[in-house]
Amino acid sequence: MNNKTSFSFEFFPPKTAEGIANLRQARTQLAEFSPEFFSVTFGAGGSTRDRTMDTVVEIQGEGSEAAPHISCISSSKQEIRELLQAYQAKGIKRLVTLRGDIPSGEVSVGDFKYANELVSFIRAETGDWFHLEVAAYPEFHPEAGSAQKDLENFKRKIDAGADSAITQYFYNVDAYFRFVEAAQTLGITAPIIPGIMPIYNYTQLARFSNVCGAEIPRWLRMRLEAYGDDLASLRAFGVDVVADICRKLSEAGIDKMHFYTLNQAGIIGQIIRQL
Repeated sequence: MNNKTSFSFEFFPPKTAEGIANLRQARTQLAEFSPEFFSVTFGAGGSTRDRTMDTVVEIQGEGSEAAPHISCISSSKQEIRELLQAYQAKGIKRLVTLRGDIPSGEVSVGDFKYANELVSFIRAETGDWFHLEVAAYPEFHPEAGSAQKDLENFKRKIDAGADSAITQYFYNVDAYFRFVEAAQTLGITAPIIPGIMPIYNYTQLARFSNVCGAEIPRWLRMRLEAYGDDLASLRAFGVDVVADICRKLSEAGIDKMHFYTLNQAGIIGQIIRQL
């Protein structure tokens, strides 16, 4: 493992007092690895946005860099403008900039149709205030018409002013390497940080993967299914699988990794220590 490898960790804003306490404990455990930043997801609707803001402000107050997600679907320019101003006022310097999921039955997508439009808007409104992360899909976005079109869409986000990208999770490390190579062929030089998903349970992972288009290779799926209800053995196996992915990334010179934590720390700690 490269001693200079840096980590970042993604949380979702908790809804309950118990969830808030659990997240604080997870943050304390993950702070041991001196993360570059903690990111906090964001959903449509006022209450979710408020929870994202509250969580980000708390993280920032603890002395860590916090990066709220900001999605533009169903939002007006004025709503986004007010959100940007609120984050600037609180000293937030990094955003994870996304289109967001289109709600079922949605008639109007708002003032923004694509993430590159949001990136352009943020740059026009705030200049270089924010470090902007965007999403990348090594196995391609589930709505993409083709692999090439998806790469071109990714390039539009970078050209609009994004500083770096975080990928969807993957279990086929060659998919990541080939995506990075294809992006570089298009002239993209921005860092493309691999997103890492620990394996907590098979049912949950299969559900996530069906939605986001991330492939669970057949060999891995069969092994995970075979564990059945034996979560302890499944998770121990999952730690080995994910640590091996991280090791291959590190050996290839990748020095940043972004973990999707699901607000849990223990398994991630095991993965990083195994490296």
